[in-house]
Amino acid sequence: MKNIMVCALSRSLSMICDENIELAKNKLENLGFNVMFSKNSSVSDYFISSSIKKRITDFHNAIKDNNIDIILSVLGGYNCNQLLNYIDYELIKNNPKIICGYSDITVILNAIYAKTGNTTYLGPTFHSFAMKEGLEQTIFYFNKAINHKNYYLKDPKYYSSDKWYDNQDKRKFIKNKGCIVLNDGKADGIIIGGNLCSFNLLQGTPYMPSLKDKILFIEDDALVGKEFPYEFERNLVSLIQQKDFDKVRGIIIGRSQIQTGMNLRKWKKILNKKELKNIPIIINANFGHTTPNATIPIGGYCLVDTYKENKIFIKNNNTNK
Repeated sequence: MKNIMVCALSRSLSMICDENIELAKNKLENLGFNVMFSKNSSVSDYFISSSIKKRITDFHNAIKDNNIDIILSVLGGYNCNQLLNYIDYELIKNNPKIICGYSDITVILNAIYAKTGNTTYLGPTFHSFAMKEGLEQTIFYFNKAINHKNYYLKDPKYYSSDKWYDNQDKRKFIKNKGCIVLNDGKADGIIIGGNLCSFNLLQGTPYMPSLKDKILFIEDDALVGKEFPYEFERNLVSLIQQKDFDKVRGIIIGRSQIQTGMNLRKWKKILNKKELKNIPIIINANFGHTTPNATIPIGGYCLVDTYKENKIFIKNNNTNK
């Protein structure tokens, strides 16, 4: 049995209703995990999180605890980058754990990979496991990742983009069109990325991973609504302007939320850039802010081959085994 420590690396457990906390805990326990909560996981301030000191203390204590196998973030949020200067990266390097979350947690996942070389995991948060329906593929890929198994990233038949936590009895599932190839090609490399606007917070810091020989997995949320194309495009341009972007080997873009109004025409407009002409690009892949949400190893290996039926192969590099 693996032991999970739920840590509020960004927003607090206080954001989640008691019913959903219980649902998530029961779901994980039924999957064979033992669930614990860090001391300050429910503390909430103006930013709906605890202080830097409290979050760092909880995080370091979980890293040092030999009984903890997995550190699972409560939620995403906005302020993970507050922690970067205070994390003991040597401690993490010497005590590798499975660290998992998405959205704002992108910041910590990529910083840890950049500073230690340890694999981290872009995937569900604790709150994700409160979902009553539509979680099967999320769980499938989560188990694959934490057990260091290789897998093909496949398309679900249906996905959901709704605010499921508001009303679990009125879920909306949408027929999935599947991933779409915009640029053909074959490439391999190490995976970095995640939530694009969060990933870009690392630019110009010591925590930004090198772009050389990487496969970028990027996506973004629907907070800006129909302004999404403009927001995503300028964030992408900012990434293109970084050192060694010309050595990026491929780009995989996660499925966008329905509220963004995105379609193939808009994606072609955004991605029609000279810097992207010679690398494979796939959109609508099975990760990000919709459900299901596959677990992607940051620091793992990816082979992209757009000419095959199973186009995206992911391999854990087992640094946390």
